Amino acid sequence: MTAFSDPLDPETPPSLAELLERYATLRDTLLGLEAEKEELGKHIKVALEGGEQAETELYRAVLKVQRRVEYPIERFRETFGDAAALEVAVVDKRRAEALAKAGDLDGERLRDVAVVRETQALVLLPKTR
Repeated sequence: MTAFSDPLDPETPPSLAELLERYATLRDTLLGLEAEKEELGKHIKVALEGGEQAETELYRAVLKVQRRVEYPIERFRETFGDAAALEVAVVDKRRAEALAKAGDLDGERLRDVAVVRETQALVLLPKTR
């Protein structure tokens, strides 16, 4: 019996193993629900794009346009200059590594430029593999 369902002793805090068990259960549940939500959303979006309407007692499904502003680097550089473009530029890791792999950049020099930042994340590893 875990400390989260029906504890025998409310004064006893849950053990680390019990906390991990509950965390894993919640994570797995959320991942499954998120995947199902994404799949349902795809089907609903296709139907709405096709002109159908969908609603429940509480909700009406609508499509809203979301806009993300981007500044194309060449136009930004032409307008504001090299110094400003360099000041706001961000190097895309995947693209830089793809250029190195293709031979357009020196891979060793790219690795020398890299800065590795570490953060901690709780990861659950399956015990059966």
